[in-house]
Amino acid sequence: MSHVLALSGNLPGPRPRWAGLPEVLSMRRDYLGHMQRLRQRYGDVVHQRLLGLDDVNFFHPDQVRELLIAAHDGMIRWERATRVFADAHGQSVLVAEGPAWQRQRKLLQPGFSPQRVQGFVPLMVEASERALGRVAVVGRQPVDVDFEQLMTLLTMDVILRTLFSTTSPDGGDADAASVEAAWAVHELGRVAMGEMYVPVSAPLWAPWKAGKRRALKALDGLIRGHVAQRRGMGAGASRSVSAHAGPGDLLALLMSLRDEDGRGLDDTAIRDECMTAFLAGHETSAAALTWWGWCMAAHPQAQRRAAEEVDAVLGDRAPTAADLTRMPWLSLCIKEVLRLYPAAPALFSRQATTELDIAGFKLQPGTMLRITPWVMQRDPRWFEDAEDFRPERFDPASGHAEIPRGAWMPFGAGPRVCLGSHFALNEITLVAAMVLQRHRLARVPGKAPPEPVLNITLRPKHPLRLRLLPR
Repeated sequence: MSHVLALSGNLPGPRPRWAGLPEVLSMRRDYLGHMQRLRQRYGDVVHQRLLGLDDVNFFHPDQVRELLIAAHDGMIRWERATRVFADAHGQSVLVAEGPAWQRQRKLLQPGFSPQRVQGFVPLMVEASERALGRVAVVGRQPVDVDFEQLMTLLTMDVILRTLFSTTSPDGGDADAASVEAAWAVHELGRVAMGEMYVPVSAPLWAPWKAGKRRALKALDGLIRGHVAQRRGMGAGASRSVSAHAGPGDLLALLMSLRDEDGRGLDDTAIRDECMTAFLAGHETSAAALTWWGWCMAAHPQAQRRAAEEVDAVLGDRAPTAADLTRMPWLSLCIKEVLRLYPAAPALFSRQATTELDIAGFKLQPGTMLRITPWVMQRDPRWFEDAEDFRPERFDPASGHAEIPRGAWMPFGAGPRVCLGSHFALNEITLVAAMVLQRHRLARVPGKAPPEPVLNITLRPKHPLRLRLLPR
């Protein structure tokens, strides 16, 4: 029998107090911890009354798949979140809704097909060799490195090569520009997370918005400069394009796209899609590789097995696209890293646009719908020893209980599943293999385990330093 969700809420959940302000403050302090506590105390469907909104959390894989797949047409993304993201992403496929989103998704899909992604593998290899080669110049002695920054700059190099056929933000070999761009991405994520908890953002000219202004200026200049450069406009006079720029990169694809009516993307739309590809295309992979490095350092036996597999498949040669499916243990390790530390541990909240019947409850239009993969992927009902790093759980032959569909969803699910998931998995696997070819990863003595913090993506609270030992 279905129940109508009243404003006061007849689902399990915290008793409404002071318009839900205590819950909002708890989410702001520790979003993921708050969601875990809701699930543990109230079950799979939990109602909160937050500042005038009915907010319903779903923690069961069946319910989540029902929401993201069957009920997709009856929802939009939470408008406050899309407004916050639009400051950087404009009206890209990440933000758009309805027919505009459908058109953009259809146009962009070919650019991320498995066949096209395979063509980017040589660029990923070049970027990895460049970044890891810099670590090797210190000699044969162990070296402690900021592994998070190493992976961030490496994946930024990859996305710049695939987007623009260049190797650094200013088109040259400028480490300072890359570091500035990495800072800008981190700053935008930090600021955006805070802005989610207020109904209206302060204007960009506000004195305390200096960091956001600087970050937006740096990234907007980067993207618009490359678009203008390719159009042969003013920026082209002062910037040089790589000799191999052109039909192979994603910018060229975006400029060539046409829909059924022959319409292409204007410069603003191209800028927006490039910004999303740049931000999402390196930030999530960098986060995943950072956590992979920690898991390898913290679990030397799993690392040793992965390194032996890489040695058997690759030896000393560079990997190719054909090698990526020949390292099954490494792939299992990556899946387990994405379970424990998903780059996007909390999905965009949705808002019902029509009455929805989910899990036996009728949810009225305007109801907030919230999904938290972090909680599902650490649920002991679906994952034995859920807090432990056990890659074999994803091997059907291991004896682990079958994992329900929807319990592991680091890239989302349904029509809005991450467009770049194949790109990301290829990149993460390739970079991980090349790291293991060259180094053994170890914890830095005296350093505490990293503390995960959600700032749109999941990153360590403090930069992750690891000890790299030559092999």
